[in-house]
Amino acid sequence: MDRRKFMGWFGIGALATYLPVALAACSPDQSPPKATEKKSPNIDKSVREDGFQAVGTVQELEEKGKISDKIADILVVRNLSNNSLVAVNPRCTHQGCSVDWKQEDKIFACPCHGSKFDLDGKVTKGPADKPLKSYETKEEDNLVLVKVS
Repeated sequence: MDRRKFMGWFGIGALATYLPVALAACSPDQSPPKATEKKSPNIDKSVREDGFQAVGTVQELEEKGKISDKIADILVVRNLSNNSLVAVNPRCTHQGCSVDWKQEDKIFACPCHGSKFDLDGKVTKGPADKPLKSYETKEEDNLVLVKVS
């Protein structure tokens, strides 16, 4: 094999090796839940006739400051200014990364590209241009309920 042919095959091999890395770097955050995250106590999380579903307890919300249900894609926080519950889909509308709740700033912030959303899920800083989906919430029998249907 001559040098030119060898270098051509070597270049193709190098590109093929780095392609999965490049694709993984550009894909939305798909990280599994951390092992340190505690599961909610035994709660019936089935959807009730009225469309509400339990996502956690009031005690859990008070301790952690948020309840994150990764299966249903719901993030619940408490609006301290009026003591109401706020539930949103935590997937950023820009590229699907999971937003974080920043209690001190009262915003949902996307760690991937810097989008920010207010308590209502409305975009306050791009690149996202669509609001987060929000859900109706209520507290009942020490449970945090979210209307998913």
